[in-house]
Amino acid sequence: MSHPLPEIPGTTPFDGAQARKGYALNKMCFSFNDEANRKAFVADEEAYMKQYGLTESQAAAIRARNVLQLIAAGGNAYYLAKFAGIFGLDMQDIGAQQTGMSKEAFKAKLRAAAYQ
Repeated sequence: MSHPLPEIPGTTPFDGAQARKGYALNKMCFSFNDEANRKAFVADEEAYMKQYGLTESQAAAIRARNVLQLIAAGGNAYYLAKFAGIFGLDMQDIGAQQTGMSKEAFKAKLRAAAYQ
């Protein structure tokens, strides 16, 4: 029996539908665990994306380096972190982009929440 997830404004829950939608994208991002794959992606992003069969919206989000679009396209934050790591970005960079804040403002928000 399936229970609908509660709506959280500004959030895309990663559920079964999102997992199916983002399978190719997440599989590609998982491949970045291997340094040779990261190098192959950097050398020819388009060919690498084609090899995994990304949809045009997924490929466009990869080209734009837009985390919110990647999540909407079925991306899972864990796997997207592997993609972001290629460009020297970490989870705080991703969180900042998701919230529309600068990285420093996002870090300050996290520190403030930790001391409440």
